[in-house]
Amino acid sequence: MKHANLVRSLALSVALAASSSAFAQINFNIVVAPPAPMHEAVPAVQPGYVWAPGYWAWNNDRHVWVRGRTILQREGYNWSPDRWVQQDGFYVRQSGHWERSQYVKPVKVKKPKHNNGRRNHGENGRWNQGVERQ
Repeated sequence: MKHANLVRSLALSVALAASSSAFAQINFNIVVAPPAPMHEAVPAVQPGYVWAPGYWAWNNDRHVWVRGRTILQREGYNWSPDRWVQQDGFYVRQSGHWERSQYVKPVKVKKPKHNNGRRNHGENGRWNQGVERQ
């Protein structure tokens, strides 16, 4: 039994050592300024979500545009979008992240009712969304 535990411990140590190299960070210097942000039409955002605007990312040897997206609101936080800053003559992208805010009010989102697993189909097999027929 002690031999089996020793083998498991050794195998776990080897696995952890091998996986730690998979998380190595690669740094490189970008001297090309990103283009001006592209204009995106911001869609209507559902309650409980926020809009994360698009940004320029670096791909091999050029900037590529990453489109904006809606993300789930985090209670008590504001979304700080991705941006590029100049440091020591190079451009560095700072990833978007949540910043704590005392001014953000949480929005309660009501979950849809599931009718205890029963389906409620209307005409033509479409989902009946509680609209009464007359």
